[in-house]
Amino acid sequence: MENEQGHVRRSDRLLEIIEERIATGCYPPGMRLDETELAHEFEVSRTPIREALMQLSFSGLVDMRPRRGAVVAEVTTQRLLEMYEVAAELEGMCGRLAARRISEAQLAQLLSAHRACDEAREQGDPDEYFRRNEEFHKIIYAASHNSFLIEQTVAMYRRLSVYRRLQLRVRDRLRSSFSEHAFIVAAIQGADGELAAELMRKHIAVQGERFADLLASLPKIGTVA
Repeated sequence: MENEQGHVRRSDRLLEIIEERIATGCYPPGMRLDETELAHEFEVSRTPIREALMQLSFSGLVDMRPRRGAVVAEVTTQRLLEMYEVAAELEGMCGRLAARRISEAQLAQLLSAHRACDEAREQGDPDEYFRRNEEFHKIIYAASHNSFLIEQTVAMYRRLSVYRRLQLRVRDRLRSSFSEHAFIVAAIQGADGELAAELMRKHIAVQGERFADLLASLPKIGTVA
């Protein structure tokens, strides 16, 4: 079991490194990602590399092409902003339904996830905050009790995950993100579906707006080594 957990963590880490290099332009559109070369660089077997590339293919960051293998896909700024618009509407719908349908057990989970986000914020750790933030959002998705909506929202979250993670490194974003969470939690606790929907939409739309700040900050952020 320990070896399996280590393998999962290693695959996840490789995924984060490669997707961040794509998002920051270190691996430009059209570049071929050779499994053997990457395995040599990261000193791992080809299996976790292959798994990471498949996940990147599912998220749209990599194209799997016959005879060429994995190639970095082109994702324009306009395309990303369009995806953020869709994500904002999906998450808004989740917020509305969650406010009406959340169970007591799920509400307890949401409050726990909110506290975990606060701990990561106090530590000033954007990557840990991102992991806790993902749990926070997925509890709200689940609380919608609409399986099709959950599937679509999770899929969109995966498509934008690297950008949502990187934008948390923009100055003051951890504080503002947590503050937005607090208002969302209060709306859900108060069973105010329309307010929860509006706050969720704005929360994601803010990320889209902050993406311009992220693009300007990328040379300073650099890539994960």
